[in-house]
Amino acid sequence: MFYFVSTPFLVKKIFPNLIWSFSEDNNNIYLTFDDGPHPQITPFVLDELKKYKAKATFFCIGKNVALYPDVYARIIDEGHAVGNHTYTHMNGYKSADEDYLEDIYRAKKIIDSNLFRPPYGRITRFQQSCLKQPRYQLKTIMWSVLSGDFDQSITKEKCLKNVLYSTKKGSIVVFHDSEKAAEKMMYALPEVLKYFSEKGFGFDSITEKSFIK
Repeated sequence: MFYFVSTPFLVKKIFPNLIWSFSEDNNNIYLTFDDGPHPQITPFVLDELKKYKAKATFFCIGKNVALYPDVYARIIDEGHAVGNHTYTHMNGYKSADEDYLEDIYRAKKIIDSNLFRPPYGRITRFQQSCLKQPRYQLKTIMWSVLSGDFDQSITKEKCLKNVLYSTKKGSIVVFHDSEKAAEKMMYALPEVLKYFSEKGFGFDSITEKSFIK
């Protein structure tokens, strides 16, 4: 499985309208969690974040929000941000535009957010441009660091190193609160929170103030 742990500058240059990271003017790191909510894994994440008074952003799948509304409500109640991750985890490259956009809109009805992250990072220029329309009004959030917690070919130690070695001020880091990623994420997250807290970093959620330079 090939992927970039740290998003190359050239990729960011080719897609300048997508959000890849934030200002380095402060010490904040932006932890994000995709594919939840999950009834056991998401509460683990929330408990770990609470230990460090850390805030994060959860890009939720609509069908999981419908299945686990109490977990979704807890995310919001504890001061974290949420984002749209489609209703059924659709791949924008492999889906008809109409179907893909309708799936996003379906999720938007139950996920109160102007943030969107495409599953697998797969979205076409046309699809992305449509999300700016009044019907959607979504900002597409990508990432600068991919933990690799979903990758069955790496160890949990390698997952941790991916984050520790690549993260800096303003980084948007991707984890997953899903069963597939659980073992590696549950090992790496506590260590990431501890390491960067001791270095004087903060952990913030993605909100409107994040876009102010």
